Amino acid sequence: MVKRRSISLKGVASMSENDPSPMLRRADVDPDPMVEFSLWFERAQSANLAEPTAAALSTADAQGRPSGRMVLLKGVDARGFVFYTNYESRKGIELAANPWASLLLWWDLLQRQVRIEGSVTRVSETESDAYFASRSRRSQLGAWASAQSRTLATRRDLEEGFREVEQRFADQDVPRPPHWGGFLIAPETIEFWQRQRSRLHDRIRYRREGETWVIERLSP
Repeated sequence: MVKRRSISLKGVASMSENDPSPMLRRADVDPDPMVEFSLWFERAQSANLAEPTAAALSTADAQGRPSGRMVLLKGVDARGFVFYTNYESRKGIELAANPWASLLLWWDLLQRQVRIEGSVTRVSETESDAYFASRSRRSQLGAWASAQSRTLATRRDLEEGFREVEQRFADQDVPRPPHWGGFLIAPETIEFWQRQRSRLHDRIRYRREGETWVIERLSP
């Protein structure tokens, strides 16, 4: 018989029971969730977090089987939330088959999280070109060298591929690969979560109804 080893998953009690956050009240949030997000994000940027733009992106394939990974937000405006990737990666293929996704941002020092769910479309080629041009040259070359999510025989194959594209684009600007660009998540719901004592956390959800947003408090 195989002996099973148990692993303790206890959290740090002081983070959930002491030093409560100010109450998040429905009356205090902005009627527009994108405005509210910008306020929360400004706070996260000033909190010395390692990477405030890091978000867990969840997608599902045509059969509804989910997958998740971390991405970096590269744009937020009235339309929604933008990130960039290889369109032929696993997430790109899944979004082509099932163009819905969720994002989760967790800001540990603030004990806050934001959940975003919505439909996904590609941004324009002009927008993708502009962002690609702003990246470092090595990142641009890496977008050409990596067949993201494909099987690699060895690390050496990847490095050799990088050297090949480095030589191909020597002494010239690196164009954006046709298989690389941005996705826009247009939110249908946005939830703002804030830690409170005794697990009685604050949850305020914005839910789109036509052209308006309905604001609701959820039980923790």
